[in-house]
Amino acid sequence: MARTTVAVLFGGRSSEHAISSATAGGVLGAIDRDRYAVIPVGITRDGVFVLEQDDPARFALDAERLPEVVDNGTRVVWPMPGEGRELRVRRADGSVESLGEIDVVLPILHGLHGEDGTMQGFLDILEIPYAGGGVLDSAICMDKHFMKVALRAAGITVSPWVTVRASRWAAAPDEVRAEAAALGYPQFVKPARAGSSVGVSKVHDAGELDEAMRLALAEDDKVLIEAGISGREIEVAVLEGRGGAPARVSLPGEIVLTTREFYDFEGKYLGGEGADVVCPADLTDEQIARIRDVAARVFEAVDGRGLARVDVFLTPEGEIVVNEPNTMPGFTPISMYPKCWIASGLSYAELISELIELGLEKAR
Repeated sequence: MARTTVAVLFGGRSSEHAISSATAGGVLGAIDRDRYAVIPVGITRDGVFVLEQDDPARFALDAERLPEVVDNGTRVVWPMPGEGRELRVRRADGSVESLGEIDVVLPILHGLHGEDGTMQGFLDILEIPYAGGGVLDSAICMDKHFMKVALRAAGITVSPWVTVRASRWAAAPDEVRAEAAALGYPQFVKPARAGSSVGVSKVHDAGELDEAMRLALAEDDKVLIEAGISGREIEVAVLEGRGGAPARVSLPGEIVLTTREFYDFEGKYLGGEGADVVCPADLTDEQIARIRDVAARVFEAVDGRGLARVDVFLTPEGEIVVNEPNTMPGFTPISMYPKCWIASGLSYAELISELIELGLEKAR
């Protein structure tokens, strides 16, 4: 039986380049080689498509060395629309070699120019099937402001917030400070279109707002100031249903903070102390059912495709407040998304296969 050819696309131009590259290491090491032939396509920080090494160890993530796609002189040449799916590579010496026909792309890209609908639109134009989110859900969920607008319109509870453009912060900072103070403390300041907690700060009082805005605006010219929600941090994994069936929702996991202020980049990816990932979470059957129902509603509200991780707060009063859905969540073997599916009976390798098959199904 012929294997399905998968182009694994990773790296990219966003600040989450290293996380995407680390995810590639996990995927390359776990993908079922009996079912899939793999072409690793890296995107450098400058946006150049290169043919990468099919070597999981090259993209290991540790605190001493963040993995990176470097310009090795190759250039991946994508087919023109209507001209089939042959992928080619131009070597540094100018020679061109066919890599064969690809069946599907697995874009494990995080952040701008990858998770925001732009890469999905590019692949749609090329008429190449791909796994994961589509243009609309990727774009909505990448922008935290419009994500909240969409969820609130669907009757889903989100944390109160103020959206601030860099121009307004420069022109009327006192107005912004007053609106932020009305939200109460603590609060979180976040770039509107970034992930992996890059540029995020926890603000305990008014004196910390200016520095938090500086950090967030370094990532994006649009920033959200959110009211802090007191509650347990619960995350749940969602997979699109096959053949038009309802979305599938995993058992929930929990981020348990001990000494860390919030689940930041170091805690998520570098094994920093003070934050534990517990899956499945210690919840009642009733709580699990309600959280899974909310996650399914979130997926539907943003026109979800492929997959999402839905992050919520469970307050002491039992209210479920959605923090955000993520259309390409952290996907390293130690990330919450695969951990939730493993706890639900689906292995890491099986999860990768399911995403690929969902991508192929959409093209049929």
